[in-house]
Amino acid sequence: MNSRRHPRSTPRKPQGQITRGKTAQNRLRRVDLFFARYDPLLLRRTDGHFAGAFFVDLGYGAEPFTTLETARRLRHINPNLRVLGVEIDRDRVAAAQPFADQHTEFRLGGFNLPLGVSADSCAETVRAVRAFNVLRQYAEDEVADAYAELARHVLPGGLLVEGTSDPYGRIWVANVMRRTAAIDAEVAAWQAEALVFSTNFRLGFEPSLFQPVLPKNYIHRMLPGEPIYALMEAWKRAAQRTQAERTWGLRGWFVASARALAADGFAVTQHSRWLELGFLIVRLTPS
Repeated sequence: MNSRRHPRSTPRKPQGQITRGKTAQNRLRRVDLFFARYDPLLLRRTDGHFAGAFFVDLGYGAEPFTTLETARRLRHINPNLRVLGVEIDRDRVAAAQPFADQHTEFRLGGFNLPLGVSADSCAETVRAVRAFNVLRQYAEDEVADAYAELARHVLPGGLLVEGTSDPYGRIWVANVMRRTAAIDAEVAAWQAEALVFSTNFRLGFEPSLFQPVLPKNYIHRMLPGEPIYALMEAWKRAAQRTQAERTWGLRGWFVASARALAADGFAVTQHSRWLELGFLIVRLTPS
């Protein structure tokens, strides 16, 4: 059981809406792998306000599987990493409490993250937020407000990884956003850093397989003239040109298509360690 006292804070109505809450064990295993490899220094940081800063699993669903699995995996990088599962459904939060421990908590909240002042009178902080299969259930015009609210709670330099997966996490696409320094005391912002496509190849490989799991800000933009349309069509052409690589398996074809896409001028990370694991990272800002 969790012996940590909840933070002293003024209760606020959670911002958001109750979603379906469907989840599954290991659904976000590859998202954890991505976090661990993409920015391990962020997970380890203990300087300044990063000391004790949370990794937040926003909208963990009807069961606390993803929060608990993430806590276990990422503590191989930082044994003292604090992990906070946030849900807008009171019953889901109550059901998760028996699984809380010294470094893992579950709280009622929404996009206005439920942070307060800890027992040592320090304001609680957040180093990273994972929001998967949450915003796809909202209207497109609600995405910007949700992002802005989350930015208010994340430390400069922190990350938001927000996306959509299939029901078992075999394939997903996510926005990677970096929290910038506040413009002033009231304004915080995100810098779009990358768009990530992930597959474990159990569904095969075709670029079109990713279209149904595009994040909310892209799913309705698959139209001529839109950047996401141009990217996906270019990847389809790159995959067609490299079909001969299927001889060596789907993984080899994926790698070849990614390198062909990069040759066409797209800012694709070409490190073998990413491509061979089934991650296509399209950089949206200079690395």
